[in-house]
Amino acid sequence: MNLEINDDQRLMRDSFARLLDDLSSMERVRAAQASGCDRQLWSGLAELGAFAMRVPADSGGLGLGTFDAALLMGEAGRTLATGPLAETLLAARLLAAFTSDALDSVVDGSRIATIAFHDIAEQPVQWLAGGTCADLVLARDGDAIVLAALTPADRRIEPTLASDDIAPVDLGNAARTVLAQGPQALAAFAAAHEEWKLLKAAALTGLAREALRLAAAYACERHAFGVPIGSFQGLSHPMADLICEVEGGKYLVWKVIHEIANGAKDAAAHISLSLWWAATTATRACIQSTRTFGGYGVSTEYDIHLYNLRAKSWSAVAGDPGFWLEEAGKRLYGNAPAATLPDVGDVVIDFDFGDEARALAKEVDDFFTRTLTPELKAHAHHSWEGHDPVVHKKLAEADLLFPAWPKERGGRGAHPYALYAAHQAWQRHEWTTHPIGTNLMIAAIIDRFGGEQVREEVLKPILAGDIICSLGYSEPGSGSDVFAVKTRATRDGDGWRIDGTKMFTSGANLASYVLMLCRTNPDLPKHKGLTMFMVPLKAPGVAIQPVHTFMDERTNITFYDGVRIPDGYRLGEVDGGLRTMSAALELEQSSGFSRQLKGLSAAAAELCREIMRDGRPLIEHPTAQIRLARTVADELVSEMLTMRALWGSANKLNLPAAGPMSKMFSSERLLRDASDLMDLTAPLSLSHREGPAEVVSMAYRFAHGATIWAGTSEVHRSLIAERALGLPRSRN
Repeated sequence: MNLEINDDQRLMRDSFARLLDDLSSMERVRAAQASGCDRQLWSGLAELGAFAMRVPADSGGLGLGTFDAALLMGEAGRTLATGPLAETLLAARLLAAFTSDALDSVVDGSRIATIAFHDIAEQPVQWLAGGTCADLVLARDGDAIVLAALTPADRRIEPTLASDDIAPVDLGNAARTVLAQGPQALAAFAAAHEEWKLLKAAALTGLAREALRLAAAYACERHAFGVPIGSFQGLSHPMADLICEVEGGKYLVWKVIHEIANGAKDAAAHISLSLWWAATTATRACIQSTRTFGGYGVSTEYDIHLYNLRAKSWSAVAGDPGFWLEEAGKRLYGNAPAATLPDVGDVVIDFDFGDEARALAKEVDDFFTRTLTPELKAHAHHSWEGHDPVVHKKLAEADLLFPAWPKERGGRGAHPYALYAAHQAWQRHEWTTHPIGTNLMIAAIIDRFGGEQVREEVLKPILAGDIICSLGYSEPGSGSDVFAVKTRATRDGDGWRIDGTKMFTSGANLASYVLMLCRTNPDLPKHKGLTMFMVPLKAPGVAIQPVHTFMDERTNITFYDGVRIPDGYRLGEVDGGLRTMSAALELEQSSGFSRQLKGLSAAAAELCREIMRDGRPLIEHPTAQIRLARTVADELVSEMLTMRALWGSANKLNLPAAGPMSKMFSSERLLRDASDLMDLTAPLSLSHREGPAEVVSMAYRFAHGATIWAGTSEVHRSLIAERALGLPRSRN
């Protein structure tokens, strides 16, 4: 897998970034509002080859792909570049395809070209990007593609929201030249329209990212009540949500370009989703950013208002952005005609995990196919209760329990991509992963912080598949504040005595040990005076009481009354539990729920085919298609955030808060979408009948826990705000 651009692309992007920083500064953007045009910027872009990017090399262009153009558009969005840049890029490509003499003047920047996407035979007056300044317009006229040369009389310039280059143009009487006719010409024009959606999405994502950066910088500088306003969760948490959407949207555009290049089945629908996502995210990001500036945000002296208005203008130039979601719904679930997709050229990014991943996934798949008898399949459960010690031991003997464990210590040293692929194969057999993930994390903590005794008596049996362990973080009344620990560990001769209560110790009824955070020095501040231990759950003084949840899972409350353990079961330094706990949380906060979202949307779609509404299947109703498509969008963005975190981890890259972003966003969207699709498919979704109804029902129940495990969404939002946006710490 590769999510990194190559050196040539980085050089190209950086060159355009420098040009745009200079010629599309906010001063120049403001100056261009009077005419909606900056000819000096246009000339600079032409000199760097912007308008030749998508022109094939055999037509004198650079022959670059859609991905390269998207990189440029991201920078154009960041700097609010004035003018129909995406439209001119594609107009030049079409002019080359139709061998028009106008190509040279468009490529060299002496004439500005744009595109009208509605048939002018039906809609001669259209709002166009570049309507204030374009010299040429490519348009469809019935079964022909024409080139219209505009005069001042053809423009209907009027004040607009963003005072940019958007304006209505009357193409009915404009001088037109037929460039091409027939199905092939119309297909080329339609393909350009699809590519335009991707380029516009890239620009809007760049715009949204910069708006959030401006807001975060201001939130660090502005003080209220003696502290930076960025420390207020009412400001930082909404921005944390939005940066997840922006980053996910950026990679969604990249993914869709990759899908087109590889002929993916639903690529056309995903094009529409990417533009809808970028449009709605940019608008919301700019609204939140403006609110962060307070009264200054609505002042024209502050640049943030320019981003706010451009986000709306760019999003809506072709009409309600909601139409793109509706279009995606029709393409996924309705009878939309097949879309003509562009030739996107070379794509350097790649989502292939490689041969090692395929081999390990097959090995896992073969193991479960061979091992799971009908009785074991009946025992299978998504929670800890699905654990079976015999299967667990067989997994260890097959070296499939902890394939990530280093080779030098008896493991396989499997690559993170192979682990991810194996995990996906594991989940397809619906065999619980809770004990595996928890034990792998605990093994890593023991290996890093444990002494000889705990390694011999706990770590070795874990790796052999002989025992499982659970986590003892939360306490009654403390919620997700794991550092508000009251359970005490006091010196008892050469060992320790444990007294207290732990809440939500899932799997404690099946486990041999619990990884427990205890307070060892009550005189130190809350985050200090803590120490981590492995505590045997079969020891005298331990009591386990079940707690049942509506997620069809059992968790536990565990009581510790004078439980004695050796000092050799201590992990890390005395009063050094903060370091140990932080390492544990880092290992735990990198999950995602895109697979669950995919299963949810598939099950809900199946129910929509079964449910009748107004004499026809619910799946044929636009409202059902739209709501299902929205879940697909959340699934795709969740997947991209997970891939980003996985890629960063595998390559040891500094991607701040990548794990928390993946976990928080996907769990929150799973809860929202499960609730929505449960409503959509009611009353069947209220049933626990086996099949899709149970999948939707369980998704709704499961999602509540997903937003809590490994730290609540609120904790993760604070981490994201601090690490990804540079905002001040918002919790004590």
